[in-house]
Amino acid sequence: MVKTEQDIIKLIQDDKEMMRILKIAKKLDLPDWWICAGFVRSKIWDTLHGFKKTTLPDVDVIFFDKTNIEELEEKRLEAKLHEMFPEVPWSVKNEARMHMVNHFTPYTSSEDAISKFPETATALGVRLNHEDQIILIAPCGIKDVVDLKVKPTPYFAKNSDRMAIYKERIKKKNWQSIWHKINVYTPEG
Repeated sequence: MVKTEQDIIKLIQDDKEMMRILKIAKKLDLPDWWICAGFVRSKIWDTLHGFKKTTLPDVDVIFFDKTNIEELEEKRLEAKLHEMFPEVPWSVKNEARMHMVNHFTPYTSSEDAISKFPETATALGVRLNHEDQIILIAPCGIKDVVDLKVKPTPYFAKNSDRMAIYKERIKKKNWQSIWHKINVYTPEG
């Protein structure tokens, strides 16, 4: 069973492929870097559904660097990761820039950006420290993800425009077609 942050860390530690991905991302030595969203969530849900093989989506590497907010830099970093591990569908985003894309107020850090992801079950990130130990952040907690619940983050829940984005995303992602045990909160309206 997966109930605690330590359980999540152990799941990832025991997954050689996930550890390899984390070690490769760490080589970029990016400021305030994390691998987030589906990388963590899918592993938890796969385990709770008894899947033997991970349904690894794209690997979202985020970082926070106000000194270079050019999208070209993100593409350069993605290309570097593809050279090191071409089988992985890498995505790299500088959260110091993404508020402009999302039309939000500027983020203060990667953790702040993760807290403003659409769903609580996706608002998760992991990285390796200097000793290659896994650090997990979950600014909205882990209760929803381990309870197989999909709900909007507080940031999305308090604004009707963001809730419209949440609802559209839920339809588009159709996570229940993969993970049939999850319970998706779909507000009326």
